[in-house]
Amino acid sequence: METNKSINSSDSDNENASSFWQKIRSNNLLYRTLRFLFFFIISILVALFLVIFILYFVPVLQELPSGQKTRITNNKELKQDAAYKKQLGLMTKDIQRLSRKYNAYTSGQSYIVINTTDNRFFLYTNKKLIREGFCSTGSLTMLKTESGNKVWVFKTPKGKHWIQGKITNPSWRRPDWSFVEEGLPIPSKDDPIRYESGVLGDYAMSIGDGYLIHGTIYKRFLGMPVTHGCVRLNDEDLKAIYNTLSIGSKVYIF
Repeated sequence: METNKSINSSDSDNENASSFWQKIRSNNLLYRTLRFLFFFIISILVALFLVIFILYFVPVLQELPSGQKTRITNNKELKQDAAYKKQLGLMTKDIQRLSRKYNAYTSGQSYIVINTTDNRFFLYTNKKLIREGFCSTGSLTMLKTESGNKVWVFKTPKGKHWIQGKITNPSWRRPDWSFVEEGLPIPSKDDPIRYESGVLGDYAMSIGDGYLIHGTIYKRFLGMPVTHGCVRLNDEDLKAIYNTLSIGSKVYIF
């Protein structure tokens, strides 16, 4: 009896479904609307799949190794080709030019390279790296007076520089922006309150335009872009760099 009831129930469901679809098909407007929605949804899904495939899968497939390996050839005919000879000559000249440029930048003298992106320094002697570590460089922030007549951007100057002066136990002569930053009136140029000792460390090296390589009392900020343009170092690194570099030594900042 239960089996018959189950069969009857299944037949009833099939009949209801068939009747439902017959009603839909008999209603021409409803049938067309549903068919349009069906194909519209399918089209949207296909379009989305194509977009995802092009944006994500195609670049991945292009980066897959092709299985082909570059081989060094000793083809005599290729070496006799005029275009090949010309290209080889141009490449040789470029290598020689870059080699001369590299040798000019990396002479046997000591020099320092400062990376303002990672806030790291690299000290070289005889083209060999002898010391590296963290430093702090310009914060790239802007400061201006209330009237707006003076504006400062605190950035470390990039490019090729050289050590123009070396000082032991330096005193800091506070520039105008130091007072503006603290909301204080700007004193006269020779006012004693401009001078502070003990804030630049034991050594300072000038690279021109008022920029220094010096020590700091804010050692916890080393490795971060927090300065007003100078390069800050910890005590040990500063002493090693001061003793290694001399007047005229190159300073490369990038």
